[in-house]
Amino acid sequence: MWTVGILLLLLIGRLFYLQVLNGDTYKADVSDSDTSTETTNVQRGMIYDSTGKVLVGNAAHQAITYTRGSTDTSAEIYRTANILGKYLNLSVSTLTKRNKIDYYLVPTSHQKKVLAQIPGHKGMSESKQSNEEIKYLENHPGFIKLTSRQKIKAMIYADMSSTTSLETTYIKETGVTSKEIAEVGEHLNQMTGIKVGTSWTRNYPQGKAIASLTGTVSNSKTGLPSDSVNELLSEGYSRNDSVGISYLEQEYQSTLAGTKKETEVSSSGNSNSVQKAVTKYEGKKGDNLVLTINSKFQNKVQSILKSDYEAYGSKSHSTGAYIVVMNPNTGAIYAMGGLDRNTSTGKITNDQIGSINHSIVMGSVVKGATVMGALMKGVITPSNNTLYDQPIKIAGTPSKSSWWNTSGKVAITAEEALEVSSNSYMMQLAMKEGNFTYSSGAALTMKKSIFTKLRNVFNQFGLGVKTGIDLPGETTGYTGPTNVIGKALDLSYGNYDSYTVMQLAQYASTIANGGYRMKPYIVKEIRGTNKNGSLGPVESTTQPTVLNTINANQSDWNVVRQGMYMVVHGSSPYKTGSALEDLSPAVAAKTGTAETFAGTTSTLTHSLIMFGPYKNPKVVVAIAVPGADTNSSSIAVTVGHDVYQAFWKYVEAKNN
Repeated sequence: MWTVGILLLLLIGRLFYLQVLNGDTYKADVSDSDTSTETTNVQRGMIYDSTGKVLVGNAAHQAITYTRGSTDTSAEIYRTANILGKYLNLSVSTLTKRNKIDYYLVPTSHQKKVLAQIPGHKGMSESKQSNEEIKYLENHPGFIKLTSRQKIKAMIYADMSSTTSLETTYIKETGVTSKEIAEVGEHLNQMTGIKVGTSWTRNYPQGKAIASLTGTVSNSKTGLPSDSVNELLSEGYSRNDSVGISYLEQEYQSTLAGTKKETEVSSSGNSNSVQKAVTKYEGKKGDNLVLTINSKFQNKVQSILKSDYEAYGSKSHSTGAYIVVMNPNTGAIYAMGGLDRNTSTGKITNDQIGSINHSIVMGSVVKGATVMGALMKGVITPSNNTLYDQPIKIAGTPSKSSWWNTSGKVAITAEEALEVSSNSYMMQLAMKEGNFTYSSGAALTMKKSIFTKLRNVFNQFGLGVKTGIDLPGETTGYTGPTNVIGKALDLSYGNYDSYTVMQLAQYASTIANGGYRMKPYIVKEIRGTNKNGSLGPVESTTQPTVLNTINANQSDWNVVRQGMYMVVHGSSPYKTGSALEDLSPAVAAKTGTAETFAGTTSTLTHSLIMFGPYKNPKVVVAIAVPGADTNSSSIAVTVGHDVYQAFWKYVEAKNN
């Protein structure tokens, strides 16, 4: 028993020592120490083409970083910025007036100088004084006179101050010289939170032209984009994080970003120095995207589009040219090409993404959908579809006719109407669907519901609705008003509403595959990274998605497909696709010419959809060239011919 008693006395004595004699000291030690988690960015995932070539990679750079301590004060940050500013050269182009004011007002001596200029400042609260100091300096910018070196220090101070506790930012992300590395490294022990680290920027091994499709990434200076800053902050990003700000980089930001490294940091509050740093999580490099695009073919498509377009003489009002090459059975995009032309200067720039956000009045390429709508509604049938191509004369409006028949009356079938691109035939189909019996010179008394009838069918093919492609910024096109009933006739042959080239590709694919509107996609797989840095295992694969099915009979599809085949291989001297007749495997196509205006100048849009091989389609090509001169021939056909041949050389031959 006496042993237990002795142990109890010892325990009571120890507790008395800890809690009574030294309790305050230990409480102070606990409050002065801090254990927190510091986060560090990791390398961004890369983007590969369908053959495994790197389209978008990462270039490593030596960088100067700052990690803000949990108790760093403005004075401590100011001190570090002034030391670091002796050794670094930085651009100060983004240094603002407020940045200069914040830097200048850190020392108490500067605050007193400014307060001396403010009447009645002695009776103000500290916060009121601070506001008045800022207001005074904003109104008297000449009061602050910074040397070029001080401006660099002010820039560094602004970057450091904007960093949240225990997060790392880049003070100088690229272009750090060996001299700067040496000098900063020599004085690291004088600068709290400063380190020599590594940063990454995007590079483009297959050429930078692909960046107009893959998108761009912000840097630590530009930080989070203003239009999504709150959303990204709620997801755990910091204001100075690098994020995707356009196209694939933006759409797949969470995939490409990876997971930040986490380090548990124990520090002393008195000295604000790190006592212990333990890596809790190494971080995970961003996952990689593997695209459906073949980089060789993509570059060839862009090259063909540019060379054919530049060689094309009649484009004084043209605003560009766009092309999409797509797998009609899966929705996979083989290539997207695009050119933007400044009509004032004539300068041409890459604009691949224009295929999803430029709305264009396409012309006669839509006529396959018009014919299919009439077949589905029963106003014509596969065996009874002969009408007269003739000028359409509606009371109070100019006569409208087909390009090849401005005065006669010629009996043609639905297939022949597609072959020779009959505007008259399409207008008569619209009138039949609108329950209007045409009589030359009579007033058009159709109901406005005809617009809905025509557009509902167009939408089923993908015209006038978003395609669903995995890229941000897709537009639906433009739907014209319904207050003038005669515009329904223009709609029937493609001279009213506007669509994107991606919509044309989806529409053509729906015809090629027999009625399945496929969702286009550009990312084939998401894959990890092996330890040696190579492309790692597949984490997810995009599956083909059918958005809707057009419930038409096979005999109806035969009419439309045969008509498109006759556009290229028919016997009429007026067929519009004869320049594609030499292609092998054989193709079906529909050309288009829309009458448009550049201001008051009459222009044309040349368009084309085509698929091949005709009996077992593997590829669809859709092209539009808006703003061509009215005396020009179709550049779309020239581009389509060259791109189709390139597909069999660069894509299908490799697949086989």
